Amino acid sequence: MKTATSVKQLTLIQSINDALRIILEENEDVLILGQDVGKNGGVFRATEGLYEKFGEDRVIDTPLAESGIIGTSIGMAVNGIRPIAEIQFFGFIYPGFNQIMTHASRIRSRTLGRYTVPMVIRTPYGAGVRAPEIHSDSMEALFTHMPGIKVVVPSNPYDAKGLLISSVEDPDPVLFLEPMKLYRAGRKEVPEEKYTVPLGKGNVLKDGEDVSIFAWGAMIPLALKAADEIESEKGIHCEVIDLRTLYPLDKTLIKASVEKTGRVVIIHEAHQTGGVSGDIISLINDTETAFLSLKAPIERVTGYDVPVPMFSLEDDYLPHVQEIKQKIERVFYY
Repeated sequence: MKTATSVKQLTLIQSINDALRIILEENEDVLILGQDVGKNGGVFRATEGLYEKFGEDRVIDTPLAESGIIGTSIGMAVNGIRPIAEIQFFGFIYPGFNQIMTHASRIRSRTLGRYTVPMVIRTPYGAGVRAPEIHSDSMEALFTHMPGIKVVVPSNPYDAKGLLISSVEDPDPVLFLEPMKLYRAGRKEVPEEKYTVPLGKGNVLKDGEDVSIFAWGAMIPLALKAADEIESEKGIHCEVIDLRTLYPLDKTLIKASVEKTGRVVIIHEAHQTGGVSGDIISLINDTETAFLSLKAPIERVTGYDVPVPMFSLEDDYLPHVQEIKQKIERVFYY
């Protein structure tokens, strides 16, 4: 990673825009395509100003056809272009699921490495913004169970820029999930120049020796708040880890943290059944990983096994700080 010469205070959505600008300037093989990404600058303004700067041949408005957006991107990628496809909301990706499952994730294997698919699918995800049905889904586990595609989730502006640049430079397809609840939730110092954050590597946001908390995306601010409050109230010191990449998981970091604390709480807003937390638990329970270090059963704080509800019940569906604190106490005092 290069040393920053100057920084800007950016929101997460601004850092995404900045990363896209840098990538388009640096590499003429990169282009952006998706619904309303051009003249309108995207529904959240992630591509604002890029159409005017780079033109309609590199920032391409498409029809409302997710299967077509993804399928076209796959064809471009195997022919030397590096497309960045935007799916307007994660819940809209289902019509393109077949293209991702049967082609994007398999072409490297199918061709014995002759072809790769260097494409990125960007999409906002998650609840908490009072969006209509199908706009707030958190179904990342559908894709972490799909060998051949990486799944990346930034939680802050600095990581968002560095992870997106790394994703575009990766030779394989990357699903880049952007927590829309955090798009404008705050600002952070972001270097003006190009830099990268490695894929497949988590980040320790808060050191602690009593309980390991694993989270990602919009759950990170909740995890940090719960950890600070429980430390102040009960003297329990939590280690908060932002996994950042959900496939492949940072097994080394997970193992080291569990061996250190012996207690684990996992937080995600997706449904509990089939969620990524199940994979993390299985990894920890592997005797070669950290099972023998556990001092208490692993606890989870997740969404419910129902579709994300409408406005009046949305807050009840999502994990909250008090619930996280209860699970921290439960593993600590077990």
